[in-house]
Amino acid sequence: MVSSLIGKEEYVVKIQDVNKDMVGLVGGKAANLGELIAMGARVPPGFVVTSKAFNYFLRSNGIFEKVNEILSSKDDRQASADIKALIMNSSIPRDLEQAIASAYEELTSKVSREVLVAVRSSATAEDLTGASFAGQQDTYLNVRREELMMRVKMVWASLFNERAISYRRSKGIGSSSVSMGVVVQMMVNARSAGVMFTLNPANGDRNHIVIESNWGLGESVAAGKVTPDEVVIDKDTLTVIEARTSHKALKIVYDGKENKEVQLSPEEADSMSVKEEEAIELAKMAKEVEKHYGRPMDLEWAIDADLPFPENIFIVQARPETFWSKRTQETDVPQKEATARILTKGLPASPGIGAGRARVILDVSEAKDFQKGDVLVTRMTDPDWVPVMRLASALVTDEGGMTSHAAIVSRELGVPAVVGVKNGTKVIKDGQLVTVDGFSGVVYEGDTNLVPRVLSSEVPASMGVSKEALTNLYPITATKIYMNLGQPDMISRYVDLPFDGIGLMRIEFIVSEWIKYHPLYLIKTGQQSLFVDKLSQGIAMVASAIRPRPVVVRFSDFKTNEYRRLRGGEEFEVEERNPMLGWRGVSRYISAQYEEAFRLELRAVLKVRDEMGLQNVWVMYPFVRTRWELQKAMEIMEEEGLRRTPDFKVWIMAEVPSVVMLAEEFAQIVDGFSIGSNDLAQLTLGVDRDSELLANMGYYDERDEALKRAIKRLIRAAHKHGKTVSICGQAPSVYPELTEFLVREGIDSVSVNPDTVIQTRRLVASVEQKIVLDKLRSR
Repeated sequence: MVSSLIGKEEYVVKIQDVNKDMVGLVGGKAANLGELIAMGARVPPGFVVTSKAFNYFLRSNGIFEKVNEILSSKDDRQASADIKALIMNSSIPRDLEQAIASAYEELTSKVSREVLVAVRSSATAEDLTGASFAGQQDTYLNVRREELMMRVKMVWASLFNERAISYRRSKGIGSSSVSMGVVVQMMVNARSAGVMFTLNPANGDRNHIVIESNWGLGESVAAGKVTPDEVVIDKDTLTVIEARTSHKALKIVYDGKENKEVQLSPEEADSMSVKEEEAIELAKMAKEVEKHYGRPMDLEWAIDADLPFPENIFIVQARPETFWSKRTQETDVPQKEATARILTKGLPASPGIGAGRARVILDVSEAKDFQKGDVLVTRMTDPDWVPVMRLASALVTDEGGMTSHAAIVSRELGVPAVVGVKNGTKVIKDGQLVTVDGFSGVVYEGDTNLVPRVLSSEVPASMGVSKEALTNLYPITATKIYMNLGQPDMISRYVDLPFDGIGLMRIEFIVSEWIKYHPLYLIKTGQQSLFVDKLSQGIAMVASAIRPRPVVVRFSDFKTNEYRRLRGGEEFEVEERNPMLGWRGVSRYISAQYEEAFRLELRAVLKVRDEMGLQNVWVMYPFVRTRWELQKAMEIMEEEGLRRTPDFKVWIMAEVPSVVMLAEEFAQIVDGFSIGSNDLAQLTLGVDRDSELLANMGYYDERDEALKRAIKRLIRAAHKHGKTVSICGQAPSVYPELTEFLVREGIDSVSVNPDTVIQTRRLVASVEQKIVLDKLRSR
């Protein structure tokens, strides 16, 4: 039998013998698990390889003395690589290895089948009240007996992950003063798993318990690979207030050899992954845990597929919730009233929370007295609505999806938005006070005191952390992370985000808001300089703010119905029954009717580059259909003095399938492609992207296999000719799993909305690290 403490060195200790006063020996995670067992919570059995065992390993291999030297003489990235290599190339002392093996044998002695275990990090500065350190160190699931020692070393090595070293620096914690315990627990055969908070993580409301769930292992939820199901439970009554089933694309399961991502069937993808009785049981446990600790908690849980209810429900991790708890203590943030009435629900199109007087407006001509801070409620929006949207504290539309005009523009403006609510203009009364929650897609009656989440770009100022210190936490990626931008004056808000350039600058905003007149009308009235000057000012505002980072300016892509709304536009625009597939993009530039207006756009770009000296401005042609039209447009461009050079790139949008089919031919006349996933999806699948009916039936999906194959084909063709591929559609901002697919296929850059720049950079970094690790393992 293995005793609770192995010898005087205390190398191994059973989890049930651990408590919160033993953080220095077993680490924060293990100490919390011991506390959970002591209070009667169901926790998978296991043991801890203590920090003393780790220190013994370091000293016996001569590593301990080298850590400080490496940390003080090298940058975080190189220090991480050097220290981790020392650990992985060293052997575990024989007596320590025997102690770990004996503990494993005792743990598994009563089970006849092969036992799989989870091997989890438990740093001595982890899961503490002031800093959660979530995700800084590594965890390995479904570990077999023969892998155990290697995984223990890998967890030890993860104490010196680059992100962990940088995070400790930002918190003023010396890396050499932190040690590592390793938790080894029997795996739960997870039918479902996820995370749970004893407050609402969206707004800090302590009246609620929020459960997020998916099928399979909880890693898919914790890592943000899916939009999880969500259950909100009233903490006092333990009744379900709200249960939202999400479309979940995948789950992570163990296939007998490794943990794999598996696509869910349509039925499983759209079914609730946690039963109501299970959710209530989880909430009971969470409530007891919070009572025990006396503070809000962040928990991870799993439901075993082989056990009966309620013995199948386990808590696998607990840590203090740090963000809202700290924020409430420091700023006395008011909490949302538990009785707030929900007026309507829709799609959470743009993150944030806004409250104000609702203005129900059905036509933009009726918006003359719209005041700054009002909430705009309408059927749907188009470019004419942008000046009103800029004033709004929030937006609600009856129609539209995640790729609608309202959704895209709201995200770029930083305006909270809920779209596709169906009945907003009917159930919301003009003048009524409302709160719009763009995180959850809910519109409440009254000012509910929901606390707005801080935009990523505002974190340094709001959290009291210098931008330089925060920048050290952003991973460097081989895949460039670009940002989409429409409104030029929004660049001041986002300039400090960690993006590598502007991958899509739409000039339609400048035309509709700054210029306001149809360019052909200005030509007719002799006011061409107004168009050129205003457009060049808008482009220069962005290019000068971010140089030397590039700005990819997309030439105008209004449809005829949108051009007609510009002042003087009716004289020059035809009426089309299907403007989406009509006179737009390059077909407009080369037409006799519009060519002179296109030349004004070219002169504005030339003015920015030559007269203003902003050589970081590139251009992109939208809605390209054929090679001959593109060649003709580029001839016009050259006539205006703009020619491709090493520092003046010309890209085209890949949004018409013909560009994908002839990618090698197009690659010989341009420098790069940018995938417009919105239009490419609707043209590949034959689906109107604005059709809510078809979208609800599952037809419009930018993750469809046909679209993924088209993207793969484009990337390979472009790279064959040394040309770059980016993506600027909405898909990477919405679907993390598609971003992973793109990186694995070798895309050169991903351009996303400002609110997802940081999380996309971290996701891309993790995917790139997985690719490298997979290659190393396959050797």
